[in-house]
Amino acid sequence: MIIRFCINGRDTELDVRGDERAVDLLRERLGLTGTKEGCGTGECGACAILINGRARLSCLTLAAQLDGQNLTTIEGLGSLETPHALQRSFAEHGAVQCGFCTPGMVVAAADLLARDPHPGRETIREALSGNLCRCTGYTRILDAVHKVEKP
Repeated sequence: MIIRFCINGRDTELDVRGDERAVDLLRERLGLTGTKEGCGTGECGACAILINGRARLSCLTLAAQLDGQNLTTIEGLGSLETPHALQRSFAEHGAVQCGFCTPGMVVAAADLLARDPHPGRETIREALSGNLCRCTGYTRILDAVHKVEKP
């Protein structure tokens, strides 16, 4: 099946299998390895991407569902040269340890901040509740999102 979508600002057309997952398409076929697969069952949030501006789990999304959509992965939010404000804040507040969960956390936080530019800590906690981290203990992650420099 041929699908057409925009990913990180680039129009793309691909032939996908009916059972192909978005996470596999991103990582294996497009080389966008910032999106991580943690659990593969929608429990950890490591594979979060933005579809039309909203955080979605790519391990639970079929590639065919991307047809006609606008996707943003962690690579599309920022780069080493021009990091997204959230990426800078995560680094500044020590919210990154092993880094495995970080892309999903940043994507989920970007979704939140697009809807609520000045969320309270409880709102941040709720918005990130689907993202698991085994290293940081969450306090620094909450600090990074709460204290991010808003444009």
